[in-house]
Amino acid sequence: MQQFIVDICVPAVPVVLGYIVWLLKSQKKDRDANSKGTMLLLRVQLIEYHDRYTALGHIPSYALENFIEMYEAYHELGGNGMVTEMYKEVLELEIRK
Repeated sequence: MQQFIVDICVPAVPVVLGYIVWLLKSQKKDRDANSKGTMLLLRVQLIEYHDRYTALGHIPSYALENFIEMYEAYHELGGNGMVTEMYKEVLELEIRK
């Protein structure tokens, strides 16, 4: 009986492990796509904030706080480049309550 179980389990283990690896890779693709989409949405919002408040020449404190938190999340997701320059410009704006 033990030999029968061994004969069944030994060939099944690689198949099960292969399926698990495939499933993990598939989930990674989904996570990567979600992260990329989130990063792009954050970039759009950061650009909108930058354009709006630099045109005004000042930024409300609540908007600055939102902008900073969005930028930090954007940066953690791997975003950088032109938005970093926009971030620096927004930080230089007059803060109004």
